[in-house]
Order: sequence, then structure tokens, then C-alpha cells
Amino acid sequence: MSGSNPINPLPSDSAADVLAEYDRLPNVLSFNAGDPTGAGGSASDATVIASVGAHALPVVTGVYVRDTRDTIGHVAVDEAAIAEQAAAVAEDIPLHVIKVGFVGSAEAVSAIAAFASDYATVPVIAYMPDLSWWTEQEIDHYLDAFRELLLPQTTVLVGNNATLRHWLLPESTTDRRARATDLARAAAKQGVSFVLVTGLPMVGDRLGNVLASPQAELLSQDFERIDAGFLGAGDILSAALAALVATGSELTDATAEALHYLDQALDHGFRPGMGRAVADRLFWAETEPGADNHTPDDPSSSLSFPDPINETKH
Repeated sequence: MSGSNPINPLPSDSAADVLAEYDRLPNVLSFNAGDPTGAGGSASDATVIASVGAHALPVVTGVYVRDTRDTIGHVAVDEAAIAEQAAAVAEDIPLHVIKVGFVGSAEAVSAIAAFASDYATVPVIAYMPDLSWWTEQEIDHYLDAFRELLLPQTTVLVGNNATLRHWLLPESTTDRRARATDLARAAAKQGVSFVLVTGLPMVGDRLGNVLASPQAELLSQDFERIDAGFLGAGDILSAALAALVATGSELTDATAEALHYLDQALDHGFRPGMGRAVADRLFWAETEPGADNHTPDDPSSSLSFPDPINETKH
């Protein structure tokens, strides 16, 4: 019998060289809460980031207690455990973008800010969700920590127009005419380079979305308003943007494609429970109408995978 090994045909000294030839996916470290509805949070981040063509490194910061109708509460993970999760994976895997969703406590914000400062060259995409389900004291404590500790390290701040106005321009909470550049200037005072503002009211049945710097609007896109309330839309947009930036897309191009991805995911949304709808983040994997069904009993048939949302996807 020859000395060849049919199970491991490659000599051990060649295996590493062969593996090194494969392209590596860019990595997005995501800080977010677990969401039992599947609409947002860390599970959504992982799905979106993979769909766009990057690899998700999900650091769980806590767990929502909610259904599709209401957010009842949140159970936080100790900030030391959050820091240990992030440090362990970052020492092993190179980071291309850091994405921050809802992290549950001011202490968690502090731990994440300290971690991000150790990776100052890595862009930070931060999403600020609606926190109206929380107590006023919890909201104030969280927003103060976010403003003072994490915004100075944030490259792009993502949020709904109303949420960002109430936070960044509290003196203008009744002024719906506040522009995206007004929000960008307010955010820039805290160190933020860009803001991506969603849900801007427009004439007719459309909603606007604007990427802005303190000096100008860099990209403006509007989409038809979908007649349904959705959970997790902001998480989807910010995760898609983070993944596209990680793949090397220029910021305005990444924003345009992330908005298009979100619009398609919402358009293919569904209602799994008795409350709000959930976007279909895998809309691109749906079988085309009229296509032949693949059956396991037909060995001649083959699976057909769709084109990825981003051409860098493996």
C-alpha cells in the first residue's frame, strides 16, 4: 500500500500555503443585543452582514425581552463580559469595521468605547434606535454615555430623523424642518464625521434618507412609504452599511447600496406574529416564480444560487 493518505492528500507543510491562497472575507465586529423576535439585534446583524458579503463577529451585549408588538425590557450582559468577548475575537481575527447597535447600558457603552479606542483606525458605524420603551432615567443615562464616550469615535451615526432630532437638537424637537446637515453639525461637535438620517418627511407618499457631513448633503435617496410598521429596519441598514464599507466600497456608494438592500428587504417583508412586520433579509435567495422545483429524488437537478447583493460575496 502506498504512503498516500486518501483522507488528507495534502502534505502538512503544504496545507497552510494552499489555505492562504483563498480570499478572506472582511470582518465586521458587531455589538448588539439578542432579539427573540429575530427582527433585529445580533442575529439580524449576522444575517445582513453575510448577505452583503462580509463575515460577522457578533458580540452579544444583552437580550431584549419583547415580541413583535412591544419591547418589554432588556437584560444586560456585564460590561466586563462584553469587553472580554470583543478582546478575545479581535486578538485572533482582523477587524475591518465595528458596528454598534443597542448595547443596553451606559456601562456597556463605556466598555465598547474603551475597546474601540484600541482600534482607532477601524471605522465605527453606530446606530441609535428609538428608546421610548425605556424609562426616562435609563434613556438619559444611556444617551449621555453614548454622547460623551462613543460619538467621538463614531465615523457614521445612523438613525431615524425624529430620534436624532430629539437627541442632538433637543431645542428643536418640534421643528420637523431640521435638515440632515443640521444634525450632522450637531453630531460633529461630538466628533462624528457623517450622519445617515432616515425617515425624512417628503411631499407625497415617500420617505427621504440623507447621508450628510457638516458641510453638505452627500447622498439623498427616497423610497415609497410601505404601509406597514417594521421592527429592526435601522439595524438592517446600519449592518448593511458596515459590511459594505468593510468590503471596500466608498461611503456614498455603500450608503446607496445599503438603502437599496433595506428597501428590498422591507418590500419582501412578512408578519410572523400579531404585531409589526419583519423584513426579509434573504429576499435575494427566493426562488423565481415559475422556476422548476428541485426535488431530492432528481439527481440530475442542481441548486442555483442567486447573484449576491455585493459582488465581493464569496
